[in-house]
Amino acid sequence: YPSMFESIHGSAPDIAGKGIANPIAQIWAAGGMLKHLGYVKWYDKLIEAFETLLQENKVLTPDLDGTSTTSEVGDEIVRILERGNN
Repeated sequence: YPSMFESIHGSAPDIAGKGIANPIAQIWAAGGMLKHLGYVKWYDKLIEAFETLLQENKVLTPDLDGTSTTSEVGDEIVRILERGNN
């Protein structure tokens, strides 16, 4: 099946270059590709990492009432995955 893995949203020119875009949708899209390729375990780990990130409520972008940057949220997701607490 032909597949596409991308987050769907507008170009958000009002926040372009500010480093405050929420990266979860884009990472989730990559997870969809992992799942499609048969790496369901890794897809599940990503979903669990998102859930942990949101439950901890510490490292979030402004759209989720946080003060963190796009990079900081991405880095925190990596830390959660490395912790293995998800």
